[in-house]
Amino acid sequence: MPHPKKFFLFNTMSRQKEEFVPLMAEGKRNQSEDQALAQVEEKDFVGIYSCGPTVYSDPHIGNLRAYVFADILRNVIKNILGYPVRHVVNITDVGHLTDDADQGEDKIEKAAKKEKLTAWDIARKYEQNFKNYLEKLNIAPFDVMPRATEHITQQIELTKSLEEWGYTYQTEDGVYMDTSKVPDYGKLAKLDIEGLKAWARVDLWQKRNPTDFALWKFSPKDQKRQMERDSPWGKGFPGWHIECSAMSSYYLWKQFDIHTWGVDHIPVHHTNEIAQSECGYWVNPWVKYWMHVQFLTFKGEKASKSKGNVVTLPEIEQKGFEPLDLRYLFLTAHYRSFLDFTWEILEKASKARKNLLKKISKLGEDKLREVFIDGQRGILLEFGELKTDVARNLYQNIESGLLDDLNTPIVLANIHKVLDNDLGLVEFEEVVRVIDFFDRGVLRLDLIKGAYEFLQKAQDIPEHIKNLAEQRWQAKQQKDWQKADELREQIRSQGYEIMDSWDWYEIISKH
Repeated sequence: MPHPKKFFLFNTMSRQKEEFVPLMAEGKRNQSEDQALAQVEEKDFVGIYSCGPTVYSDPHIGNLRAYVFADILRNVIKNILGYPVRHVVNITDVGHLTDDADQGEDKIEKAAKKEKLTAWDIARKYEQNFKNYLEKLNIAPFDVMPRATEHITQQIELTKSLEEWGYTYQTEDGVYMDTSKVPDYGKLAKLDIEGLKAWARVDLWQKRNPTDFALWKFSPKDQKRQMERDSPWGKGFPGWHIECSAMSSYYLWKQFDIHTWGVDHIPVHHTNEIAQSECGYWVNPWVKYWMHVQFLTFKGEKASKSKGNVVTLPEIEQKGFEPLDLRYLFLTAHYRSFLDFTWEILEKASKARKNLLKKISKLGEDKLREVFIDGQRGILLEFGELKTDVARNLYQNIESGLLDDLNTPIVLANIHKVLDNDLGLVEFEEVVRVIDFFDRGVLRLDLIKGAYEFLQKAQDIPEHIKNLAEQRWQAKQQKDWQKADELREQIRSQGYEIMDSWDWYEIISKH
């Protein structure tokens, strides 16, 4: 049974922190007539849905930040609170147009022309790349990763339901949702609907309202699309928004607990998902908690493929960084805070992570082997097992940080702080056990494994190189910069490099 711990998260819908009480913990709910019509079922899992990638190109690291966040969220609910979780991340392989306002060319078909591949080949190529990047970032596989092209039936059924309830109309290019018939449309984004109508300067063409959106688009009469299907309204393809409603509700039922992605989805995509789901499935609320990740910026500007100011994971690796350096960087900022990316700040994150590995490695190879190699016993650690105050305090500080809206910067700060103390052997061993518990279960930075590998690499460094590095360290402490530079050059001349910061250093072989 889940441990009775209180988890507070920021719900975008209410704009405040709320205690997380999953649907499965509510017991028998008093269903309204609308909910009864939707046949809301009792839960035996916590349902999480995170908007997945449109697989027409590689995701940039701003996109990847949202999945690291979703991973941390899932890990806390599953491994700290103890609830069973079903986490769904969709693959958008059809229907996302170059203009999010239902106009333009399909992004995947456009990429197919550019790369001289089929649309199907493009989708599979970038879907596999995406999954590879998740693995490199230590994101455990999500429970279900459904493709939009394999759930057209569910999308058509939801559109038919909306049509039957009188929420749709047809134009020359598709079937649209009439948002004027949704009394609380825009509630997630707090949209001023009347203001939008008054100030709309765009040509609505056949749309009745500026906020109306496509549920089904007809294939252009003058061209043959690679990805199109028959439907009750004619040959075409689904709108971008409909897939998330159809697939999330197919796998998580008509109501589920948490929906996540970036803040850029609040005003349009998630707003439209709510409207079509609550009207089509006759349930309110469709999702209990909405959680959104703030932008990753580059020199103060939002990362955007259209602006060309994006960085991908392969580019980071090409510059000599490890994917876990990027994961560590993401955890240094709260998910609801802007994070401005520079190569310099990634280098600082890389050094900070390696500093942690070095601090943990002081436990010694034998003890680390006991924890990392011989200790593959799962991630269970009960607070009552701990015997030292320093370990108990660390446990409580990490847990309270995670349960307070996933405050990962506080968690990292507490880990660094305790490792900077002069600890006795018993205290140090227990501290490492606590770090191991939360790292395996939530943070997934491979801290114990990394510390063990740090020691393994150190064994390959000749003693005279280690001595030179220590002499250089002492010179730096004494601010003898000339001697420190001379020693660095001696080390370099023998095929080694020094990575360091104000409180640590590492010797790296260039062979």
